[in-house]
Amino acid sequence: MFAFDLVWPYMGLGAALLLALLLCTDALRSDLAMPRRHDLVWLAWAGMLAYLVHQFEEHGIDAEGATYAFHGELCRAFGFDGPAACPVPFSFITAVNVSAVWLFGPATALLGRRRPELALAFFSIPFVNAFAHLGPAVSHGTYNAGLLTAIAIFVPLSLWTFHVALKRYRLGWRPVIATIAAGIVLHAILMGSLAAFIAGRIGLVVLDAIQVLNPALALLIVARLGRPRPA
Repeated sequence: MFAFDLVWPYMGLGAALLLALLLCTDALRSDLAMPRRHDLVWLAWAGMLAYLVHQFEEHGIDAEGATYAFHGELCRAFGFDGPAACPVPFSFITAVNVSAVWLFGPATALLGRRRPELALAFFSIPFVNAFAHLGPAVSHGTYNAGLLTAIAIFVPLSLWTFHVALKRYRLGWRPVIATIAAGIVLHAILMGSLAAFIAGRIGLVVLDAIQVLNPALALLIVARLGRPRPA
């Protein structure tokens, strides 16, 4: 039986292959006068590609061959022995990932054609998420689902994008700091709302709705607080 909550990581991997092809063309560039790697809009699309691959490592097949491993790891982080006794709903994970990447990613890239700092906003998610994987890996000394792509792709791509924003676009530190702050707020709301659901303070519909709206708040933070100062 088709269950979107279980197949979306594989659909995302297929979308990643198409996106990879498009990134090799001029379709996703905002300025043909500069190299792709210096184009914030192109980098936002590249960030989305990176996150689609990361999602497959988390929720498809991880580096150790386990399937949908992240759900079990999230359950253990909240003190449950495993998925069987865990109240973390699959719809929550789907709402988080589809909203934060499939919707937020294209929105930041398209808006970034007029306001480059909004293209930068997408990196609020992968940059902060990388530390969410690195922290447990260092403290426990073990691999977690998503760690490989977080280290190999998220960290260098995010740092390069911040460099481009500062040096090529001369946006200043405001949008970079706002982007990082937005990522921290987004992850805090994500985990806080899940804790509230597990404690019985909110229902499933509210939990999932928060995840759908959460990326919009991150975009608003960068739009309002990350606007570069006039030259």
